[in-house]
Amino acid sequence: MRPADHAMQEKTPVPSRTEAPAADPRHAEPHHLDAPPSEPDTLETADTAPPSPGSEVADDLAGRRNMHQLIQLRWIAVVGQIATIAAVHLGFGIRLPLQGMWAVLAFLVAFNIASLLRERRPRFVSNGELFMALLVDVATLTAQLYLAGGASNPFAFLYLLQVALGAVLLKPRYTRALVAITCLCFIGLTIFHRPLALPEDLNGLDSPYVQGLLLCFALNAGLLVIFITRIGRNLRTRDARLAALRQRAAEEEHIVRMGLLASGAAHELGTPLATVSVILGDWRRMPRFAKHPELLQEIDEMQSQLKRCKDILTGILLASGETRGEAPTPTTVGAFIDGLVAQWRATRPAGAFDYDNRFGEDLPIVSDTALKQMICNVLDNAREASPPWVGLEVLHDGDTLVLKVSDAGPGFADGMLAKLGKPYQSSKGQPGRGLGLFLSVNVARTLGGNIAAANRPQGGAVVTMTLPLSAITLPPDAQPAPTDHAH
Repeated sequence: MRPADHAMQEKTPVPSRTEAPAADPRHAEPHHLDAPPSEPDTLETADTAPPSPGSEVADDLAGRRNMHQLIQLRWIAVVGQIATIAAVHLGFGIRLPLQGMWAVLAFLVAFNIASLLRERRPRFVSNGELFMALLVDVATLTAQLYLAGGASNPFAFLYLLQVALGAVLLKPRYTRALVAITCLCFIGLTIFHRPLALPEDLNGLDSPYVQGLLLCFALNAGLLVIFITRIGRNLRTRDARLAALRQRAAEEEHIVRMGLLASGAAHELGTPLATVSVILGDWRRMPRFAKHPELLQEIDEMQSQLKRCKDILTGILLASGETRGEAPTPTTVGAFIDGLVAQWRATRPAGAFDYDNRFGEDLPIVSDTALKQMICNVLDNAREASPPWVGLEVLHDGDTLVLKVSDAGPGFADGMLAKLGKPYQSSKGQPGRGLGLFLSVNVARTLGGNIAAANRPQGGAVVTMTLPLSAITLPPDAQPAPTDHAH
């Protein structure tokens, strides 16, 4: 089955999504389609990006992730400080002001517990809040260094880790402020601190100072490698997300232009179609044609196709809200699919069509032109690729409506599967073709669903349309009268 090559035919439900979106609340853009999957163990950078759809949601998600990272890092700091204090005091026999140092640690633990409880409430985490959290970490590090030798303590280089975190997580003005504060703290520790008695008869690696310096270096290097690796990964993820948003904006702009063109073409084609209809009526009454049954049969076929063209143009105008201001019609899943299948069978050339409706218990839904055209697009693609046989299977999978369209054609090329839903992806190689599936994918995405394609092992292809029932179902009090439907 190939992507649709019907650019401006009956498969253009575009105007209903671009010119009058307020008419149908189901067409509200679901934010979960563009939001990335949650990654609680990753960092988001504070680099600024061009304004784009969903940027506020992305910033809110980044703030919560970054606060979560600081909380985890703070627990590592608590464990590290306990281990270091115990090793220095008990292992090296260096007397430390344990009462003051335990008090600082108790404050850090209490602050982190409060931050953890605050994090559990869904809320926006601003860059200023991240800055204040880093200032607490700088303050507790400064207090511990004050109690343990001041600037001469080898762990004073942990300030560099705080600055590196600030450079990654904070906006430039907050980063500059953090650098200035850490510098002032370091200068202050050279003047105000409690002296720490270290053994002076040990040199090289035997010196506690050198050992502490080596441990501090290893700690800084290890944490920086971990964080920089995460930063690189998240920068690539962010760039990919921004590229996808830009691509989606370009596609939607393309859809707007196509919708305007389709609506204008529908208006312009109305007059010549009316003229052709009058001429065919006159021909049918002329004695020259009345004497030839085969000519009358051809005229009937031409009038039937002309009526179909008029119905297509009416559907385009209805979708854009330019004729009757009708709202989407309440119906049921079974009645909607059965009616669509009957109409599709009646207007397409004859061929084997297997229709298997296994949805189960019927549900009230809203019948919408865009939804109907989306399904017809995919069915037409299957018929073009496999005229002798097309199959449609309807399933109810949890909270989703699943429609599978199968064919016995040559299937998709690997390159086309990789670019499924992109405009102008057609196997016919003709300019301007390949827009039908592109429009269908955008309709499904607007409703919160998706369209996937794959080649069948026995030959041919299958296109699966998945739609959340919440986007199309009616509340119980709006349920229409039950309608019998065939399976």
